[in-house]
Amino acid sequence: MEGQELPYVLIDCIRGKHGVHEDYVEFLEKHFHLITMKEYLENKEFLSEKIRAIFMWYHRPVITAELLQTLPNLKIVASSGMGIDHLDLDLLSSYGVKLSNTPFVVSTDTADLGMALMLACSRRLVEGYQMAVSPDTEYFPSDWLGSEVSGMTLGIVGMGTTGYKVAQRAKAFEMKILYHNRHQRNKEEESAVGATYCKKIDDLLQQSDFVLLSVSLTPQTHKLIGKRELELMKPTATLINISRGLAVDQDALVEALQNKIIKAAGLDVTYPEPLPRDHPLLKLKNVLITPHIGGATKKTHRLMMENMVESIQASLAGLPVPNEVLL
Repeated sequence: MEGQELPYVLIDCIRGKHGVHEDYVEFLEKHFHLITMKEYLENKEFLSEKIRAIFMWYHRPVITAELLQTLPNLKIVASSGMGIDHLDLDLLSSYGVKLSNTPFVVSTDTADLGMALMLACSRRLVEGYQMAVSPDTEYFPSDWLGSEVSGMTLGIVGMGTTGYKVAQRAKAFEMKILYHNRHQRNKEEESAVGATYCKKIDDLLQQSDFVLLSVSLTPQTHKLIGKRELELMKPTATLINISRGLAVDQDALVEALQNKIIKAAGLDVTYPEPLPRDHPLLKLKNVLITPHIGGATKKTHRLMMENMVESIQASLAGLPVPNEVLL
């Protein structure tokens, strides 16, 4: 409202490794009085009671009990992206602070990347590019072959919004689609993409040419794919992970790739991120790793920011919060 002071909102910083994009600052400042962590720490006595929301961009600022104790009027933490495993939900609840995220905004781009990784791994795009541009290349070998995607069996572990969008894309490739989920989708949704429900993940792993992970990180999905699960997969199978690095036991994955237990892996997520430069995954030719870019497009980042603004505004106005995470 004109004439009223804008709400004070805490951010980590502007620009830099974890900062809010400079292009977005003008939009945010139309709605909020932005306070960086540096400004807050330098003037905590004045600002502590002013701040009513935290705009959390890529897991920053880090929410601790010490921080929450100094923000008596904090109403909401708006977190970018889908995952919430970086937050202590019990801690937020104990302080009566609401939480929102942006789960639906990132699902389309993340599904696109899942298909891109599947195609790139199967057709060996990175190796092909390196061969094509190498100064040592004199001819293209006729026996340099990739694997098919069209008509193959795709097993999707986690058929939420993103997993379902992967299935929609895979249908266009005439893939046979299996899925494992906490709850079976209704018959109409299954029929629309030609998906078959596997109550047991083992059945999916044994039948799939590609296994794609699209799960939230919870205690139940922590290292969901380990040595046993990898050994159930076909030796010709490829693992695609677009969820969280910790959904896979990386030591077991390295062993499986080195020993040809499975054929290949396409990973948009690892732990940690980035991997140490001497990590064995970085040395394997049958691994394609991208830098956690599932939702990293200009349009999606803008929509995430707009969603977060809407959630903060609703919370401060005492209205239902879009995309609220129930604590």
